[in-house]
Amino acid sequence: MTVLAVVVTIVGWASSFPAIRAGLSAIDPIELGALRFAIAAVPSAIYLMVLRPALPALNELWRFAFGGAVFIALYTVLLNYGEMTVSAGAASFIINVNPIITAVLAMILLGERFPVLAWVGTFLSFAGIGIIALGEGQGLTFNTGALLILGSALCTSLSSIVQKRLYSRHRPLTVSAWNMILGALFLAPALPNGLAQMSVADAEPFWSVIYLGIVPSLIAYASWSVALSRLPASRASNFMYCVPPVAVAIGFFWLGETPGLFGILGGALALAGVVLVNLKR
Repeated sequence: MTVLAVVVTIVGWASSFPAIRAGLSAIDPIELGALRFAIAAVPSAIYLMVLRPALPALNELWRFAFGGAVFIALYTVLLNYGEMTVSAGAASFIINVNPIITAVLAMILLGERFPVLAWVGTFLSFAGIGIIALGEGQGLTFNTGALLILGSALCTSLSSIVQKRLYSRHRPLTVSAWNMILGALFLAPALPNGLAQMSVADAEPFWSVIYLGIVPSLIAYASWSVALSRLPASRASNFMYCVPPVAVAIGFFWLGETPGLFGILGGALALAGVVLVNLKR
């Protein structure tokens, strides 16, 4: 069961990057996010209505709202706009520096120690992102889409810090369900236009939206919660290093995206830096 949960999470999250690229061929970035999380919000709401977990306390409301606004809504908008010019594989490598950003924030906000080796890893990862951004641009033009995707990684890290205390009182699936619902509400103004675009889209972007809402959003988040409940957090997180290579492979077979020299070199540096930062964490 644990191995299956890990595999489902890796494949689900890795496949989200090419699925977003496919969806963006016919649907605008904000509208794509609104459609994706509207689909995920329906079963999430059913989960909350059936199981009726404890409601958020008053002092927890802002943490739940932060998850919906930042972890879901702002994250998906930045990622979708970034992927308009950045390939699926490159985007997955950039997102994967999230543990580094989280570690730096934990040092600043929670007083955690950040050794010299971790700073070396941080430098390597961000150098890798710079190389990816150059490789994704025209010639040697720096691709600003990479910065938008880096911003989405920052959203994930901030949410990890803000929502950490919720897990002492609420189950992971409950927190995830509220994130999906609140995120969908924040993106709801773009939903009517998204439905109009989806209704005239070709088969590939149409089914990509359905896939994004069900597999990477709903199923993968649930399987990740199962993995976290059965494995130490550090060990479970290490499996996420498999996401970028799998995303590159899916992007190649699905979209025909072949990583260039800059993409391979930058991705390797970004991944090596994340490993260094987490060696003793």
